[in-house]
Amino acid sequence: MEFEKNITLPLLRSLTANETNNALCIEGRFYTYRELATAIAKIRRELHKVAETHIGLVANNDLETYASIFALWLEGKCYVPLHPGQPLQRCMDIIGQVGIHVVLDSSEATRYHEQNVMMTAQMEGDDPIMDAPKPCTDEETAYILFTSGSTGRPKGVPISRGNLAAFVDSFYQLGFRLNASDRCLQMFDLTFDLSVQSYLLPLLNGACAYTVDPTMIKYQAVFELLDEYHLTFALMVPSVIHYLRPYMDEIQVDEMRYSLFCGEALNMSDTDQWSRCVPNAEIWNVYGPTECTIYCTAYQYKRGKENKGANGIMGIGRAMSGVKTVIADDNGNICKAGEKGELCLAGNQLTQGYWKNDEKNHEAFFHIQGERYYKTGDICQMDKDGDILYAGRKDSQVKIQGYRIELSEIECVARKFYDDKRAVVALPIYDEARNCTIHLVVEDSDKGKASALTDYLKNFLPAYMMPTEIHYMEPFPLNANNKIDRKKIAQSIK
Repeated sequence: MEFEKNITLPLLRSLTANETNNALCIEGRFYTYRELATAIAKIRRELHKVAETHIGLVANNDLETYASIFALWLEGKCYVPLHPGQPLQRCMDIIGQVGIHVVLDSSEATRYHEQNVMMTAQMEGDDPIMDAPKPCTDEETAYILFTSGSTGRPKGVPISRGNLAAFVDSFYQLGFRLNASDRCLQMFDLTFDLSVQSYLLPLLNGACAYTVDPTMIKYQAVFELLDEYHLTFALMVPSVIHYLRPYMDEIQVDEMRYSLFCGEALNMSDTDQWSRCVPNAEIWNVYGPTECTIYCTAYQYKRGKENKGANGIMGIGRAMSGVKTVIADDNGNICKAGEKGELCLAGNQLTQGYWKNDEKNHEAFFHIQGERYYKTGDICQMDKDGDILYAGRKDSQVKIQGYRIELSEIECVARKFYDDKRAVVALPIYDEARNCTIHLVVEDSDKGKASALTDYLKNFLPAYMMPTEIHYMEPFPLNANNKIDRKKIAQSIK
């Protein structure tokens, strides 16, 4: 699969065919495809002078930043997003790991003084006409995203042009079709891989991407975009609809055609409530780590029918086209249907490995019958129909008194006590001797229910699964990707 045939050439055709249509809505301002093409063209002209391939990109929420991504791809280069709100030291570490000498920055002033900084908002040009894209192979890198590392140092995940082209093909194979009349949500920071789907697919199809102001609370910003613009396509993290539950009586988006969820476990009760807000939409739970390009398995929610899941969490379905999945035990043996193990992934969307990190590559990747697989760290099981059920993270599985415990099971029971209207987190807390106790944290300020909650849990959980302590915290902290930040919660209760 050639990247030029699947991404850059369709992009150029879309820019030309839809020049009067809106391409982006950023903080309430619309930009047409012609304006986007003009911005891309002026940045490309400056990139002609740059020999380097790996380019830093300050990930602002503006026209020039999105134009920079496409300008880099059309020039045969790759982008490495640098979050404008993260500590400079972390961003400089990323720059050092990749060996970046050139940074594109749309800010009024840059904070990068050791690199060759190209200030994209100050570039001049009003001609949208562009040269043909530079020829590239599938193996060349499209972007490098840095995810949290267990050592405290971020680790780079390079995604090739072939990986990205494979994802786009897999997306279409699921039956999704976008067109120039679609209005699409882009709620993610550009340092998060779900952003790639959220800006790329609309722009390949002549649609308009509506971005979220990074200074706003995410779920509130999403609510406003849904309400004002009646979006037709949305990929969200599940926590968004959890926080929107109190407002769901006010949400009615009949125009929504596709509503996708990814990034964390999808609560089945939240999905049932959300389905009433988008009565005409297909609802999908999609799953995938950054290492397997955005998402790579999918499960379609069935209205009015029993949906597959475990512990109140929606199943993640089956592998998308070109992706292979196996579930393996601790010894690397393939699990039978119904047996829990670690989900492992292979196929066209899989990265070639972490950036200059042989040790981590050795830990995370292995071969089965000549096929290279990635260990996701997610505990799953496959049912007799071939659908994958998600149980939790491997590091959220603990042993107490010799019993193996899934923390997600404790969370499921606690959520039922609150009629699925409160978020709960079960955390393993270790003392200096590595003895483990379970602490339950509830997103609520009402401590008066602790005794009743304990009594309720005793009706469903064996003694060894009972939380040692119950804590209350409101609201839960969220990380930059709008997921519940379990690490911060654990730090606050120790």
